[in-house]
Amino acid sequence: MPDYEGLVRYLLTPMLSHPEQLRLHREVLAGGVWVRLALAESDRGRVLGRGGRTLQAIRTVMQAAAQLAGHSCHLDIYGLNHHATAERGERTPARPRRGGSR
Repeated sequence: MPDYEGLVRYLLTPMLSHPEQLRLHREVLAGGVWVRLALAESDRGRVLGRGGRTLQAIRTVMQAAAQLAGHSCHLDIYGLNHHATAERGERTPARPRRGGSR
């Protein structure tokens, strides 16, 4: 079985301001491996990225590693509203242009 916790630490640690506060919990279930993490509130934005892109990229890497081993892997962040991250792909409203409408 791949070292999912080590992979998450390898991917996340360089972008964290407080890597010592990163906590991981791995759970093996019939549906696959679930990795849940807790981190400092100030690091959440870095891990999520714009529109959830960074988090999705980390999930993609983990799913690829799991697929090579014949497993499935899921990554969650404690205290994160999953509906909000799924919809984060929506762009924020554009700022109005200067000089009126064109």
